[in-house]
Amino acid sequence: MLRFLVRRSLGALVILFLLSIVTFLLFFGMPRDPALLMCGKTCTPANLENLHHVLGLDKSIPEQYGIFLHNLVLGSNDFAQGPCPAPCFGYSYHTNEQVWGTLVDRLPTTLSLTLGGAVCFLIIGLGTGLMAAWKRGTLIDKTFTAGAMVISSMQIYFLGPLALAILVYQTHLFDKPAYNELTEDPAAWFAGLILPWVVLSTIFASQYTRMARSSMIEQLQEEHVRTARAKGMSRRYVFFRYAWRGSLIPIVTIFGIDLGSLLGGAIITEYTFGLPGLGRLAVEAVSFSDLPLLLGVMLFSATMILLCNIVVDAAYAFIDPRVRLA
Repeated sequence: MLRFLVRRSLGALVILFLLSIVTFLLFFGMPRDPALLMCGKTCTPANLENLHHVLGLDKSIPEQYGIFLHNLVLGSNDFAQGPCPAPCFGYSYHTNEQVWGTLVDRLPTTLSLTLGGAVCFLIIGLGTGLMAAWKRGTLIDKTFTAGAMVISSMQIYFLGPLALAILVYQTHLFDKPAYNELTEDPAAWFAGLILPWVVLSTIFASQYTRMARSSMIEQLQEEHVRTARAKGMSRRYVFFRYAWRGSLIPIVTIFGIDLGSLLGGAIITEYTFGLPGLGRLAVEAVSFSDLPLLLGVMLFSATMILLCNIVVDAAYAFIDPRVRLA
């Protein structure tokens, strides 16, 4: 297990390294000059040249990238704004604040949205999927399956504004979505996020309903499950003791990908409900051509996805004893 985790972690570092290079190259392929955006309308050539020097944009791309890697690992005291301890992504071109501090400030919002939504769509999706598999061929099965197909065709940018218009502004059944600190006011934290959780879980739950149903039906056809039934074990016992555990592998795989992606920033959800999370921060970084902030969000998001995938792969051996980590 340890050897597997070390190997996967080293592979993840290589992927992050390559991703940072690609992001650097894409940034310098943009037609906009970040120094010109910061300089303003009354910018003079002398001020623009000074900004290029202060931001390090007068150096070659390999030099800038080397400085970025050095600062990320060891930190730096060379910034005009002050020292930047590792992991140092530098200072934002737009806000002039430390990128790492900005990421840490936005993380609780994304974390609350992701974990709450994940709990909701797992409970709804797996519950309806198992029920559909248990009642295969009945009206319940057809209803849940058809409902999942219809909902899966919808998107957050449609359901989000619709939910806001009906449930918040017309009927006032929900409070206007907002993020409040959990430690300061748990009730306000819950009330401000319940609508985004419901909408987010509605979109994702349909996928888990279909996956749980098909996976359970497939497991019920396995030889060890049919043998257990032939030995006289009850249908309920076989369903939850043998088939259920084997059906978790594809579900856990998808969950790891979804969770990592959401932890990296649920861009559309956060923008729809006005939540100041990492996804909204990524859009702001692109809008202002803010390379340090963009690199920080990209690498943090990629780290979350890779970390969740490593945990999922390691969990296979515990879910199914037939799986061995080579």
